[in-house]
Amino acid sequence: MKIGIVGCGNVGGTLGKAWSKIGHVVLFGFRNASDPKALSLLAQSAPTAMAKTVAEAVAQSEVIVLATPWEATEAALINAGDLSGKVLIDATNPLLPGLTGLSIGTSESAGEKVAKWAKGARVVKAFNTVGFNIMADPHFPDGPAALPYCGDDPRAKQIVAKLSAELGFQPIDAGPLSQSRLLEPFALLWITLALKQGFGREIGFKFMQRSEREKRSSE
Repeated sequence: MKIGIVGCGNVGGTLGKAWSKIGHVVLFGFRNASDPKALSLLAQSAPTAMAKTVAEAVAQSEVIVLATPWEATEAALINAGDLSGKVLIDATNPLLPGLTGLSIGTSESAGEKVAKWAKGARVVKAFNTVGFNIMADPHFPDGPAALPYCGDDPRAKQIVAKLSAELGFQPIDAGPLSQSRLLEPFALLWITLALKQGFGREIGFKFMQRSEREKRSSE
């Protein structure tokens, strides 16, 4: 699969490097494809990774990862070109300065705004609820970290679930794209626990489920 990365910072860079190493063609999008940062990412990736302009990365890819700072997101989508029919993984969070909260919430979400800006794209909210270090290694002693995702296009969600499982996550379908209103505050919870409550960045969430029979046997 060809995966374009828009926003090649910690999140986009980590995901792109990981997917390239399991055989996907990854196109890192930069304003200038000879940017030293691009060359550094390529050096850390498999040979299937390439540096392109943002427009080239979008045009030549089936799946696009949007991992820009929130304040740069609308402009990035405008400059990305035609996104019609593309699976667009929205990994953004509308964080306020100082990580003090979210600039959008309860009645709208960043995921829904991205869908409005990216006309015709098949938007799936994912990879926004854990830090980039967990994306690099989602394996824990008790099993894989859970990765909730949401969207309105069933086929696009299947693709994103497969891509997340390939990295080692336990993908959890959280429902329609409007569930971004829950996943974005959930991301803030991870940030708060990791950076403000002293738990550190090596944390993740586990999804547990039991059957009715198991429930009765434990009573």
